[in-house]
Amino acid sequence: MSRISVVIPCFNEEEALPVYYRAMCKVMGEMSGEEFELIFVDDGSSDRTLSILKKMNETDGRCRYLSFSRNFGKEAAIYAGLKNAGGDYVATMDVDMQDPPGLLPEMYRILKEEDYDSVATRRSTRAGEPKIRSFLSESFYKFINRISKTEIVNGARDYRLMKRKMVEAVLGMSEYNRFSKGIFEWVGFRTKWLEFQNVGRCAGQTKWSVRKLFTYSLEGITGFSVAPLSLASVVGVVFCVL
Repeated sequence: MSRISVVIPCFNEEEALPVYYRAMCKVMGEMSGEEFELIFVDDGSSDRTLSILKKMNETDGRCRYLSFSRNFGKEAAIYAGLKNAGGDYVATMDVDMQDPPGLLPEMYRILKEEDYDSVATRRSTRAGEPKIRSFLSESFYKFINRISKTEIVNGARDYRLMKRKMVEAVLGMSEYNRFSKGIFEWVGFRTKWLEFQNVGRCAGQTKWSVRKLFTYSLEGITGFSVAPLSLASVVGVVFCVL
C-alpha cells in the first residue's frame, strides 16, 4: 500500500469544498488499495472555508488542514502543503474542480508502471475563458520561453502527481517569491504530460484578477530569466556614460 498526499490550496472556497470532497471520495473509493491524506491549506479565507475544513477533519480522518493567519497567496499555500505532506506520492490540485480529480487514478498508474517521476497536466483548449485572459496567458508563455532557459509548457496547470524524491527537490528551493510552474520544470525530473479540455469552476468566482495574474507573471519572469537583470545593467551603464 502506498500513501498518496493531495495538497489543496483554498481561499474563500466554501461553495466549492463540498463539491470537491464528494468528487475526491469517489476517486479514493476507486483507489481503495491506497492510503490517502487530503491536506487543505486555508489561505486566510474570510468566509466559512475554515469551519468547513474543521468539520471535514472531525468526520473524515483523511482530511487534514492548515490555516494561515492571513492571505499569503497560492504559492505559499502549495509550499506549506508540500512541507506537511508525508506521502510516497504527492499531488497538488485546485479545489474548484478545474483540475479534474478523475485524472488522478491514471496519473498514479503511470508513475507505478512507467519510468516517470511526475505526471503533470495541461489544458489543450481555453474554451469558456474570457478572450483577454486567454490572449494574455498565451503571450506570457511565448515571452517567458523566449527569454528563459527553463521551458514552461503552454497551458500548464499546477495539477500534478510527483514521487517523493521530486517533492524533496522542490522543497529544496526555498525562495520567498515562488513560481511553481517554473520550479517543477527547473528541478529536471522526468515528466509525462496529460492533456484535458478546459473545465469551468464548479462554484464561486475566480480569485485571479488580471492585476494578480500580471504580478504573478512578473515573478515567473524575474525568477527564471536573467533578461531583466541584464536589461537593468545595460540601462545603468548607459546612464553612467551619459
